[in-house]
Amino acid sequence: MATDPLPWDGRRLASQLAATGPTRTWRSAYDEDLVVELPTTTPADLAGAVARARSAQVDWAARPLADRERVLLALHDAVLDHREDLADLLQYEGGKARLTAMEEILHLAMTARYYARVARQVLHDRRGRGMVPLLTRIDERHVPLGLVGIIAPWNYPLSPTVADGLAALVAGNAVILKPDLQTPYVALAAVDLLRQAGLPADLWPVVYGPGDRVGPELIEAVDYLCFTGSTATGRVVAQQCAGRLIGCSLELGGKNPLLVLDDADAEVAAAGAVRAAFGNAGQLCVSTERIFVADTLHDAFAGAFVAKTRTLRLGRSLDYEHEMGSLVSTEQLERVEAQVADARAKGAQVLTGGRRRPDLGPLFYEPTVLTGVTPEMDCYAGETFGPVVSLYRVADDAEAIARANDSDYGLNASVWTGDPVRGRRVARQVRCGTVNVNEAYGATFGSIDAPMGGMKSSGLGRRQGPEGLLRFVESQAIGTQSLLPLAPAFGLSPQTFVSGLTGALRVLKALGRA
Repeated sequence: MATDPLPWDGRRLASQLAATGPTRTWRSAYDEDLVVELPTTTPADLAGAVARARSAQVDWAARPLADRERVLLALHDAVLDHREDLADLLQYEGGKARLTAMEEILHLAMTARYYARVARQVLHDRRGRGMVPLLTRIDERHVPLGLVGIIAPWNYPLSPTVADGLAALVAGNAVILKPDLQTPYVALAAVDLLRQAGLPADLWPVVYGPGDRVGPELIEAVDYLCFTGSTATGRVVAQQCAGRLIGCSLELGGKNPLLVLDDADAEVAAAGAVRAAFGNAGQLCVSTERIFVADTLHDAFAGAFVAKTRTLRLGRSLDYEHEMGSLVSTEQLERVEAQVADARAKGAQVLTGGRRRPDLGPLFYEPTVLTGVTPEMDCYAGETFGPVVSLYRVADDAEAIARANDSDYGLNASVWTGDPVRGRRVARQVRCGTVNVNEAYGATFGSIDAPMGGMKSSGLGRRQGPEGLLRFVESQAIGTQSLLPLAPAFGLSPQTFVSGLTGALRVLKALGRA
């Protein structure tokens, strides 16, 4: 078992898995010679982890909120202190470029700090307005759900995967995490840091195994589920959660549009589009796959965009030398290759890219720009999830908006303009959960106070912001009635009681009361 190159003790991390079953091969996307056999989780392993987590959650929820906040703040510092080792792990597991890995790490630190600072404000008990002023008292409190399950993706295995769990933790829940088969180590490293920050050992178990087996078993055991992955799998997950009457949040697929308006700076927009389309080699839920450019700016933008794409530095190194890394697996590489081949065969033109790069590594594919893409091509409406983007010419803002919205998906969009007011006006007409003006995706993704999630087939629920915390609690209302009952009393007839209430309601409306 060759784990020496890993920045954490790989054997120690693997020993923390709630797993004693048959082993499964893990292979590094960065170094194909790094291969490890990891144990998988059995039904008995899962049942034991769930029981221990539920027991630990009772004590955790009873602790003062300040104790839970301190763990998140300690994690914030630990993540920043260990950022280089975490980046190494992210690169080994997923083949990321160094800067892409660091973006994920810094996002996790920001999330930890955000929820540690706002939890008290969001979760505090609230006095509501009672039915009868002065006589009816309403108290609202937030009760943790209990055990939150997370089924994590391979493309961003640290954040937002662990970030979802932090919101659940500070709300008083236990968490059970199933990382993707390709990315177990960085998840284990993050949980390791949490335990060093003061998290009880049993409060966040990690299970490991094939999603089609361990995933359904996990859903049957939890009180809420967070899932990030494909829309097809998300529908199956939603059906299972609905059958148990538990809540879920789903961040699913996207065919994200980028709109370049006629007053944009072509060079600036092209640089932004390169980041939008080729960050993490396009393996990002919010990355751009469709670009709509105003007719008068199209040629200037296309020239600048293709030129900047060609200068991207591809390769693998544990430093900042390269701007784009590899794909995560042979399956992902073959998916990208098949979509480009299909588009070519049906008449699309490749402006740049369109080739494997085995000289750089087994999983590299060039950043690719297509034009002439039409509806019968697989990449027109279907998510590619790789470094491939299609370029379209549009007459005006109205056509750009209509074509951006002509999709089953609605996750993220980007608008480029010289006038931010105009950009926001256009953004309001785009049916996506997040829309960034003069930025690819970082303005919303990096602003933890902003809710993030999809419309249409891109998902359910929101992570980040207060909504990202409130999904992990139940609201409980406690009503206390004083002096008079909410029923006929003291000899009043029902008719007199109803007439009195009717008059009171009219008075309250006249006084402007809710």
